[in-house]
Amino acid sequence: MLPAQPKQSGQQVIITALILVAAFGAVFAFILCNSRLPSGFIKERQPGMDRISAAGQADQSSPFLSGKFIVGTGSPAALPGSWPRFRGPNGNGIAADAATIGQKWTPLWTVDLGEGYAGAAVRDGRVYVLDYDQKNLADALRCLSLADGKEIWRFSYPVKVKRNHGMSRTTPTLVGRYVVSLGPKCHVVCLDAVTGQFVWGIDLVKEYNAEVPEWYAGQCPLVDDDRVILAPGGGALMIAVELATGKVVWKTPNPHDWKMTHSSIVPVEFAGKLHYVYCGSRGVVGVSASDGAVLWETDKWIISIATVPSPVDAGDGKIFLSGGYNAGAKMLQLRETNGKIVPVELFRLPASVFGATQQTPILYQNHIYGVRPDGQLACIDLTGKVVWTSGSNDKFGLGPFLIAGGKLFVMNDEGVLTLAEASPAGYRPLVKNRVLHGHDSWAPLALAGNRLLARDLTQMVCLDVTGENP
Repeated sequence: MLPAQPKQSGQQVIITALILVAAFGAVFAFILCNSRLPSGFIKERQPGMDRISAAGQADQSSPFLSGKFIVGTGSPAALPGSWPRFRGPNGNGIAADAATIGQKWTPLWTVDLGEGYAGAAVRDGRVYVLDYDQKNLADALRCLSLADGKEIWRFSYPVKVKRNHGMSRTTPTLVGRYVVSLGPKCHVVCLDAVTGQFVWGIDLVKEYNAEVPEWYAGQCPLVDDDRVILAPGGGALMIAVELATGKVVWKTPNPHDWKMTHSSIVPVEFAGKLHYVYCGSRGVVGVSASDGAVLWETDKWIISIATVPSPVDAGDGKIFLSGGYNAGAKMLQLRETNGKIVPVELFRLPASVFGATQQTPILYQNHIYGVRPDGQLACIDLTGKVVWTSGSNDKFGLGPFLIAGGKLFVMNDEGVLTLAEASPAGYRPLVKNRVLHGHDSWAPLALAGNRLLARDLTQMVCLDVTGENP
């Protein structure tokens, strides 16, 4: 029998307990530091770990987990001008703050790119382009200096893409502190536009059962205020996600199983509401910006092979549609009756009169300018009447165009850039020069201040376009 122990006070019990806890912690730390832990027991935070599955685990198959960030030698330029998204500041193909356009152009720099037709976005002296790194089999969102084209940083993630008439073909979107891109296989990435830091990513194929278009994704992300608007098709006709987090705000049901096309979403105001208008695989739809509800739709505009041009907001509820592959063009008029919105066809034009295989037409001063399927530049009025064409001796293939300072910049397939008057008075070319020396010069143009960015299949060039004639 052991002798009785003296009774401890409450304070002594607490002190003893603390000593035991400290001793146990020291022993555990020793074991932890001197044992072989299973691989992956402690993981460094990686891009994509914010994409959490229903089971509460990061999606280990996400390419964003393997994302790489590389810092380059370039620096942002102290230059004015902005072209922050597809079709410019207002999404209409017009440079609102263009410098005085001259007829003597000076090449400033060129940069090599992976095969594709992705256009540039420009802001704060930085050029953003979604490239494809064929050597490392990766999408690469690159930030270049507007001054000299040197790379400031790049963020890449592994995606296997085979050559199929180019690879990357979308333009990033810049809003606030963010840049958002949509890759050829429907990977959406949001980065800090200054630092390149990964913010969030979405795989539209895995998360929404999107079907990658035959010639890869051509849809450019629409950012409206604090939301990113996307049309994945498959499990959701359209979605809105928070710009800062990527979290879903609303989803539009897809009962008719519309697929993603190469066309981009366009905001249109009508009857006191903002509509997101999209040309899907089975027609055209207008979705409510507030909650994603379908406001109207029509199956009377379906292009058999590839839907590429985006809708054009022609004002007062008019929406101009154009396409290639014998689709031609048509003008819709939205009408509201007893609270229901119905799209009505005002006119339709055969492809021989007007259409657009690849580039979206531009509405400028109540006239529509575009390159027809036969390659001619054409101007029509809002009734569908042809005002002029460039003629059979001046064709532009599938080349891009924009309007700045009352002038039209139009590129042809071989890299010859033409400057013409943007006027219904007639086709009046002012000057033309070969500015690219490859082929398939199809990427959308970008103009920021006095600097025009253009590219062919494998190279981008930056031009000063404000020089005067010698």
